[in-house]
Amino acid sequence: MTELWDVLDEKGNKTGRLHERGKPLNKGEYQRQVYVGILNNKKQWLIAKRTPNKFPAPNMWEFVGGHVIAGDDSLTSALKEVCEELGIILEPRNGKLFKSYKWQRNGDDSGCFVDIWLFRQNIDISTITLCPNETCDAMWATSLDITRMIDEGVFKNWENITCLDELFAEVKND
Repeated sequence: MTELWDVLDEKGNKTGRLHERGKPLNKGEYQRQVYVGILNNKKQWLIAKRTPNKFPAPNMWEFVGGHVIAGDDSLTSALKEVCEELGIILEPRNGKLFKSYKWQRNGDDSGCFVDIWLFRQNIDISTITLCPNETCDAMWATSLDITRMIDEGVFKNWENITCLDELFAEVKND
């Protein structure tokens, strides 16, 4: 089944047009992505490992995330991605939109709007159900662990996530 995204204009408004995943966006077109940081009361982040067949970035650790499907909003997509990849039901009241920004790849006239969600929820890791096509492991990690993993090249800090330091600082300052 083809995955469709809402085409957004340069201000993040829906244009009424749809875009098929895998095809390049036209000049001036954007789509929306979500990434979800799940934090427990020990100030640890729930991260997932991508399966060996997941392109790009096979076998890399990351925050769960994905593209916003046509007709969905950002929160709905964040909840869906976590459920699909980890089998976890997040409580919407435990989440907040931490940051939203426009990202363009090196001078492109297209790109995406990135929504970073922060959920504060304790989850028993033994209840996680990994999606065989998406994830092959999950664990709790501190901000320092993740920074070290980025430096070691085993955590995929997507080039369009530009606010990890801000996210980690907010948690540190709680």
